[in-house]
Amino acid sequence: MRVHHCEYAHDMNQRAHQKLIVWQEAYQLTLEIYRMTRTFPSEEKYALVSQMRRAAYSIPFNIAEGNEKRSKKERLHFFEIAKASLEELHCQCQLSKDLSYLSNAQFARLDTAIQHVSYLLIQIRKSLKNSLPSSSHSSHSSHSSHSS
Repeated sequence: MRVHHCEYAHDMNQRAHQKLIVWQEAYQLTLEIYRMTRTFPSEEKYALVSQMRRAAYSIPFNIAEGNEKRSKKERLHFFEIAKASLEELHCQCQLSKDLSYLSNAQFARLDTAIQHVSYLLIQIRKSLKNSLPSSSHSSHSSHSSHSS
């Protein structure tokens, strides 16, 4: 998938989330989903098309919202929701390919973009998890150290 740079990429009024590569890539994926679903059969407008678009825009929306949260735990939660929406979108793209709404080439392009956004989300989540106090990683960690 060719990366399109947003018009506001160098705007002084750019929001914090717009500086995140993961948000930029997720936003471009959303635009691509909108473009590709325009050609789906009309009977899918309120079914698969609606579901795919909702899953797609949920990804950058949750990244943006999560990025504004003060606590790392809250940010992590929103990034996890974005990752779940990404997986949902991938399943919908697979179904669209199997129903011949997407060509193999279109699916391959989307699959590559989804894998890339997934990788970026995993990395940002890993970074947040590693920076959390160890007691936040697992509720069992504090209990296991008290055994005698």
